[in-house]
Amino acid sequence: MFNLKIIIASTRRGRIGPVFASWIHDLAKKRSAFSTELLDLAEINLPFLDEPEHPRFRKYTQEHTRKWSKIIDSADAFIIVTAEYNYGYPAALKNALDFVFHEWAYKPVGFVSYGGPAGGTRAVQQLKQVVTALKMMPLLEAVPISFFRKYITLDGKFNPDENHVKSAELMLDELEKWTRALVVLRKKPED
Repeated sequence: MFNLKIIIASTRRGRIGPVFASWIHDLAKKRSAFSTELLDLAEINLPFLDEPEHPRFRKYTQEHTRKWSKIIDSADAFIIVTAEYNYGYPAALKNALDFVFHEWAYKPVGFVSYGGPAGGTRAVQQLKQVVTALKMMPLLEAVPISFFRKYITLDGKFNPDENHVKSAELMLDELEKWTRALVVLRKKPED
């Protein structure tokens, strides 16, 4: 079974990210290939990058960095759930990505994004550049949610349409394939 981490990128008060993360988490849990875990950057609360050395050296001096390193290193795949802020993605996500380096490598990443007419796709396009530099494999398949507020029920749940569900299932299919394919690249010489 592969370890899938679903990262909630927005840390704003009143954010909607946890609603979408909960939905994709429930879909992923139905798959026998994945054990899933939600990572909420608001709860993890990493400070602004405060390590003296570049993350590629893994000379972490801070306990929060060592803890984040273990969490990310234990993952086989990721889904990032992100809002679009001014055509980009949240600063807390960039900070979390920059804290470690090797721990992200050779792992696939899918995206659930939300926003106005573009559904967060501009944020995802920027993210793809960053995750590629971290040696991750960003998936083509994604779940963009345009005009997201119209899909939130009065009790605060996500009411996806058929296209959201179909997109999510396709993304999870591809995530499983890429996770299996990239295992060989993550093997250490002693394995």
